[in-house]
Amino acid sequence: MFSSAYTKNAPNRRSNFWILILSLFIATLAAYITKSLPRFALISNHLPTSISRPFFTTTTKMSSYSKELEVAQLAVQRAAILTKKVFHEKAKGTLSKDDSSPVTIGDFGAQALIIAAIKSNFPNDEVVGEEEASSLRDNAKLRDQIWELVKDTTLSDSAAEKVLGGPIPSVDAMLDAIDAGNSAGGNKGRIWALDPIDGTKGFLRGGQYAVCLALMVDGDVKVGVLGCPNLPIDDSAALTADSGKDQTDSEGNGVLFSAVAGQGSTSRPLGTAGLGNSKAIQMKPVDDITQATFCESVEAGHSSHGDQFAIASKLGVTKPSVRMDSQAKYGSIARGAGDIYLRLPTSATYQEKIWDHAAGDLIVREAGGQVTDSLGRRLDFSKGRTLAENKGVVAAPAVIHSHVLDAVKEVLKAKI
Repeated sequence: MFSSAYTKNAPNRRSNFWILILSLFIATLAAYITKSLPRFALISNHLPTSISRPFFTTTTKMSSYSKELEVAQLAVQRAAILTKKVFHEKAKGTLSKDDSSPVTIGDFGAQALIIAAIKSNFPNDEVVGEEEASSLRDNAKLRDQIWELVKDTTLSDSAAEKVLGGPIPSVDAMLDAIDAGNSAGGNKGRIWALDPIDGTKGFLRGGQYAVCLALMVDGDVKVGVLGCPNLPIDDSAALTADSGKDQTDSEGNGVLFSAVAGQGSTSRPLGTAGLGNSKAIQMKPVDDITQATFCESVEAGHSSHGDQFAIASKLGVTKPSVRMDSQAKYGSIARGAGDIYLRLPTSATYQEKIWDHAAGDLIVREAGGQVTDSLGRRLDFSKGRTLAENKGVVAAPAVIHSHVLDAVKEVLKAKI
């Protein structure tokens, strides 16, 4: 009897045995994975964005900074409306920036609109801006000119305008908004870097300029937005020698570039209402570096044209460089219209301003590029209002950045 029952129940005992073994294996595997996840996350933080993003980005991280991005995009879009109005009404034929020039009016007006939007949504955030309002408080004529523009500049979509907090209510509120751009910057807290009109001379001649805004958190750029009113909307439009010249009357111009850390870069038409449809952008693969397109500043005082020519020659590049003003260069290479952007120091003591690079730096890196200084160091936005620890800028697709950087070092070393 006992032997028969034992034999009859043997399959069940064998089944239970293997279930027990499987349960122990699953429990052990789960414990190992749980213990290992922090190591995986640590590794991902040291991988290039393009490698780490697909495997280690969580849903929570992917949704972060969505509000900041929306506000920044709409604020830049609204400010761009004002800058275009200033150009068409006041700037044509103006050759310089002084206390009453159109670019000064545009700078003040755009800064007021953007900071008002930031403070409406994120009242405790700081802003590093170029302008302060003391001269306007003493100059009623200039103040009134700017106020007439600011109070009448709105997005045509009421819901989008509401996101920004609506129109600035008074002259005093406008002045207070301008003065709120007085942050010293640094490596703690949430700080926005703002350049209301980047590319003064490009703006004045109807060429390339940009409205630039970036959010830094503890010194690290998390959100970047560039409004480029005179760049073609078409991401496939190649850069030419005419790209930096008068583009104000060309059809199909005006592009808004954006990026969030870990989420890639996009472009969309720069409109006057809500946000248009966006599409992802990537830097162009460069199979043959000799065919690369260089971008550089128009003004020789901003970047050494001679050094950049020597670097291009060392790399075997024969095409003439494309000269254009502002962070439009960052946006152009991020979407593959150009390939390499160099801004090499013209002075041993000059320090780049953080608002001239923060947004573009992130947009290029999120589009598959690398951005460093001329010594190969990442741009450090945590040192205050300037890139005090960096010299120059080298931006290129990640696969060729080291080759470009080697050429930069060789050329600059030969000058010492």
